[in-house]
Amino acid sequence: MPNPDANRLSPDLKQQMIAVRRHLHTHPELSNQEAATQAYIREQLEQDGIGDIRSVAGYGLAIDIVGTGSASNRKIAIRADIDALPILEQSGVEFSSQNPGVMHACGHDAHSAMVFAAAVHLNGHRNSFGGTVRFIFQPAEEAEPLGGRRVVEEGLLDDIDAAIGIHVDPYTPTGKIAVGSGPYTLASDIFDVVVSGASAHAAKPAEGVDAISVACAMVGELQKIVSREADAYDPLVLSITGIEGGGSYNVIADTVRFRGTIRSGSHTTRLSARKRLREIVEGMAAAHRASVTVEFVEGEPPVVNDVALTQLVLTTAASLFGPDAALTAPGWTAADDFGFYSEKRPSVYFRLGIRNEQEGAIYPLHHPRFRVDEAALTIGAECLISLARQALAPGA
Repeated sequence: MPNPDANRLSPDLKQQMIAVRRHLHTHPELSNQEAATQAYIREQLEQDGIGDIRSVAGYGLAIDIVGTGSASNRKIAIRADIDALPILEQSGVEFSSQNPGVMHACGHDAHSAMVFAAAVHLNGHRNSFGGTVRFIFQPAEEAEPLGGRRVVEEGLLDDIDAAIGIHVDPYTPTGKIAVGSGPYTLASDIFDVVVSGASAHAAKPAEGVDAISVACAMVGELQKIVSREADAYDPLVLSITGIEGGGSYNVIADTVRFRGTIRSGSHTTRLSARKRLREIVEGMAAAHRASVTVEFVEGEPPVVNDVALTQLVLTTAASLFGPDAALTAPGWTAADDFGFYSEKRPSVYFRLGIRNEQEGAIYPLHHPRFRVDEAALTIGAECLISLARQALAPGA
């Protein structure tokens, strides 16, 4: 195990990391719209003497930091996601979003800042390791077209031996790092359903087909796919996340649209849930004299953590921050397009605790009051630095 002090951030770099995080938090951008974010990260990297910065996956960036300290042909990738969510911020922090209705409510600003700090540190200490670290600042983790899929399609992992991803975790205390081997997030698909009925006067609904009534019946019935058809030990989550239709007090709606996601833990369950959703809505539409169309978009596969890399995270966390810092923890029902990385190469995706009870109420990811305990960022960045050095060692 390398000397832990070799992985420590300088005080100036710690301050710069926080400044980068706060700038990104103040100026969030949605998936596939991250032009200003891309430009800002490029500018910060260039100011720290990092060149050969490539635009990738739309509004993403990639850089290769090549060590000169020892002989190694190994290459690893470290991923940061850079996009934000369509949420109106209510966190109350002094650097809150200045882009109304858009917020870094999933911590991608923190991910980007930690990966930025790791890149700057390793670039300044290239004589202390061998091999290549490819830092990927990836757009569009939150929405289609997904950036992780584009990273793979553009060949950014073709010459990579292993990939590392990090995610802040509001359920885990600051000072802790959580990880587990095997499946660690769920696969995710999105769907859109359009129910078509027939308009009529609201006083004479029998003369039409009420698309709202039909859609509401479908929404309730679809929950039985999980509650009555899925094995309780095989994860499956079906959520309806939007519904719209109608527009007048006195007209029966002829069209209703609703949308949602299916999160699944196995390929068989993924296919079965999609099949049953289609069968249920088509059957119910026919029973109510309506018609329906269903469209699926297959999203990210599950993140699957490599056993050896998972153990490396645990031993690294314990070495750097003490044995109590490393937690073996189960995965999340959330999805992450880092799954495209783990599908392509041996990978590990670990969680960084950011829960600080002294700061008051704790809010989950994707909440308008979500906050990050910035004291955790140094822990995350230093862990990434140490993991990079060890994963690059010959025979790793």
